[in-house]
Amino acid sequence: MTDFETVKGFLQELQLAIVAEDPAEDILVVEDEERGLKHLVVDCEDPILIFAQRILDVPTPPGELFRRLLQMNRTLVQGAFVLDEAGKSVLLHDTLALAHLDVNEVQGTILAFSLALAEHAQELIAFSRQGTG
Repeated sequence: MTDFETVKGFLQELQLAIVAEDPAEDILVVEDEERGLKHLVVDCEDPILIFAQRILDVPTPPGELFRRLLQMNRTLVQGAFVLDEAGKSVLLHDTLALAHLDVNEVQGTILAFSLALAEHAQELIAFSRQGTG
């Protein structure tokens, strides 16, 4: 069984809705609206498993956003708020080692993302409403 198939099985076991998949690129996209997960990209990039969910566009000007994201990161159980390569979007991001991955580790990331989004939802929504220029 490939890492992709194993990870897909874990996501199904955790009852996440797989809304898209690209086996050739080892990418799955999952959702669970009850947990606040929308278009969560799960990428098997041997030797790691990458989780990335777009949260918001960076407002122009960013104001206090970057400072607050660093402060929010300090409270996260797992993962971090990061910028995409272009610096235009905020993502919630985490990585796990594929070598000895089990369903509990995947569940830990899912629960940590859900908790992070629940704890910081109001502030993230406020930043998203600042708009872009």
